[in-house]
Amino acid sequence: FLNISVKLTQMKIKKISWKKVSFPLKTPFKTALRTLSELEVIQLVITADSGLCGMGGCAPTAAITGETMGSLNAALEHISAVITGMDCSALEPVVHAVQTSMAGNTSAKSAVDIALYDLYTKNTGIPLYNYLGGTGESFSTDLTISLNSPRTMAADALAWYKQGVGEFKLKVGGGRADDIERILAVREAVGDKAVIRLDANQGWSARDAVSIVNEAQRRGARIDFVEQPVRAGDLRGMRRVRENIDIPLVADESVFTAADALRLIENEAADGINIKLAKCGGISQAVKIAAIAETAGLFCMLGCMMESHAGVSAAAHLASALRVVEYADLDVPLLCRDTPESGGAVYEGTRVSLLNRPGLGIEI
Repeated sequence: FLNISVKLTQMKIKKISWKKVSFPLKTPFKTALRTLSELEVIQLVITADSGLCGMGGCAPTAAITGETMGSLNAALEHISAVITGMDCSALEPVVHAVQTSMAGNTSAKSAVDIALYDLYTKNTGIPLYNYLGGTGESFSTDLTISLNSPRTMAADALAWYKQGVGEFKLKVGGGRADDIERILAVREAVGDKAVIRLDANQGWSARDAVSIVNEAQRRGARIDFVEQPVRAGDLRGMRRVRENIDIPLVADESVFTAADALRLIENEAADGINIKLAKCGGISQAVKIAAIAETAGLFCMLGCMMESHAGVSAAAHLASALRVVEYADLDVPLLCRDTPESGGAVYEGTRVSLLNRPGLGIEI
């Protein structure tokens, strides 16, 4: 056996800084929970005494994580006080300190967690996807169609389809009759070859979810899967839906933590899990959820909030690295008019590629 040892340069966290950045969306983003016309995100940078910097990011999503811009700032102040001065050349202790620094506040924790992974992999000189066990293989993402009238959603989907988009996630949850018409209108607009998935964002009852999905399928919708049809805590309702439809059911808001994933599996309440870094607390926690899902035979999707390019890029590295991730919903850069960051995840249509650069690959 070869005795190989790699000694990393010690790095103490010297400073953690962040700022709010706003930039417009191409069109308003509408779900059953909220409407956005622009993104307000936090860009975060961790600077080590070695001079290396790591980037992370997050955004307020009060309807899902409970976090506002004010609470994010307060949480980041607290986390910074806990970890400033720690040696981040050993990743596990400092990541653990972030996760145990306070309860909840998953988006704030995610921003710091991502920046630590970026900094650590820059120190090792390898891309993040390599550290996570991947080769940086490119993948495709779906494209979200916002909740609107059936006619508007059909027109939006057709416009994207003509640009080469072949996978769509339809935001629904706006009423039984209208939702069925939304689904069928989009299917008619994009034809037989496009993939259609549904995301109700907790907007249905279990009874309506079963009725809507089955009626749409009966009328030729050909739905790939449905995501989070009922309230996050209603695992009995999730199981009821799963047992009475003929397509897979994916949990999103029902799973924040690894413990949530275990409860979901124990209740046989889903076929897959949509993992979001801002929802679970970052890369360190997402890896745990993915391992639980894989062990139990569930598939995973890597999704994102309406958030920063750093957050989306981190999710892209993870999506590229883990075999259990079968789907990606990382379309935020396609919905924005501009992004203040360069590098990281690179989009050619809905094809996502990762640069062969250390860390996230984002220029700071």
